Amino acid sequence: MSEQAAAEQMAMPKTGEFCWNELASTNLEACKNFYTELFGWQFKEGDVAGMVYNEISIDGEKQFGGMYQMGKEFGDTSSHWIAYVAVEDVDASAAKVTELGGSVCVPPMDIPNTGRFCVVNDPSGATVSLITLKR
Repeated sequence: MSEQAAAEQMAMPKTGEFCWNELASTNLEACKNFYTELFGWQFKEGDVAGMVYNEISIDGEKQFGGMYQMGKEFGDTSSHWIAYVAVEDVDASAAKVTELGGSVCVPPMDIPNTGRFCVVNDPSGATVSLITLKR
């Protein structure tokens, strides 16, 4: 999510609600073209923590997700979508994930001007991000 726009565009979701979707892509331009032609999505490019980030909207209104080009730090990881679920306290939720038999892949960290997030796996290995938006 981009700095200010994400915080402004997203009303506080309920705990447990899916609130954002993000595509990490190995070919960002091809994906932008694909989704523009398929769904009519529009993109607004911004800079988040030093990386180019494209917010997704349908008609230039409310953003509902984002896309970015995967860097070398992703290794051989394939392009993938990840969903964000709202929680009251990312740190507490990350601790609870471990208690419940899941694992934390990316520990809780701040997203400037947006909130705090982490990435977790459930006991079956499925991946989801947890996020607490800045109020």
